Amino acid sequence: MNSPLLTLSGAVAAEEPDSDVAAHYGAPAQEGRAMERGAAWTDRSNRGVVRVTGPDRLSWLHSMTSQHLTGLSPAEGVTESLVMDANGRVQHHMSIVDDGAALWAHTEPGTGAELARFLDSMRFMMRVEVDDLSGRYAVLTLSGPDRGSGTAALRAAGLLGDAPVRDDAANAETDLLLPADSLGAAADTLTGAGVVPAGLWAYEAARIAAHRPRLGLDTDPRAIPHEMGWVGPAVHLDKGCYPGQEVVARIHNVGRPPRRLVMLHLDGTAERLPARGAALESGGRTVGFAGSSARHHELGPIGLGLVKRNTPVDAEFTVNGIAAAQEVVVSPDTGANAQIDMRRRPR
Repeated sequence: MNSPLLTLSGAVAAEEPDSDVAAHYGAPAQEGRAMERGAAWTDRSNRGVVRVTGPDRLSWLHSMTSQHLTGLSPAEGVTESLVMDANGRVQHHMSIVDDGAALWAHTEPGTGAELARFLDSMRFMMRVEVDDLSGRYAVLTLSGPDRGSGTAALRAAGLLGDAPVRDDAANAETDLLLPADSLGAAADTLTGAGVVPAGLWAYEAARIAAHRPRLGLDTDPRAIPHEMGWVGPAVHLDKGCYPGQEVVARIHNVGRPPRRLVMLHLDGTAERLPARGAALESGGRTVGFAGSSARHHELGPIGLGLVKRNTPVDAEFTVNGIAAAQEVVVSPDTGANAQIDMRRRPR
């Protein structure tokens, strides 16, 4: 269902999977600068929203996902987590916050119901309840060093109430999970307080520049956490068992991931951006594929790609006929951290 904010002046719809929200509001470069230097709001109401309540919610999710969640304090910083299968392949990427009574997760568009069904199937005797609130709750993201002014304006207008607030200081953004029927009033209040509307074009450009992959856009069904740079931000290496943990531990200690994430600096003379999934070629061979791409207000056209681990770090690529240089995101030396002494000890 299209966001009501697509009716705002200048709004142009984004492409799939974000066609329900705005790509921009008429000035994407200015929107990007506002995100970086001041304060901007971005409509991400197409995100899936799942709520988990009950006294066992943190220990239960701790046992099923990649993040250390036991003892998580209400509104504690930024937290990400993954749901994986037994082979370590990523099924869901969640941005989460606990408000003291419930854990809230937002995930990729169209995947909230699937995530909720999976979690509900794993409840067994645990004291938890799982609700898919996609469509009933909307994610509104504030970005920039002055984004606190937006939160303050919403509080003053009585529009924030007890809405979950997930602040990601490292990336200078704050996710607000608001009732969907308050989205229009919230946007009006923010704009009136000087917070600039910024569409998905500017938001995605900032995300790519920060080397943050999106599941389904920058991954394929075989993607594992080490390849994507999710070990650390979304995978805790010092916790008990969960699906996929054996693969994570094996690569971290004795192996190497087969592929690695790179950032692409695309030839700015091309009038187009590469298609998502297009082959990345180097020396006449296909070495990977392109993920998401965008035009950054300072860096120009950029993107993310997934390439074979042994691809030289100075290799240049061609994608859809567009030349591209790489910036290393995941090192080819990732993994194999165990120090194993194979020498025979003297008797």
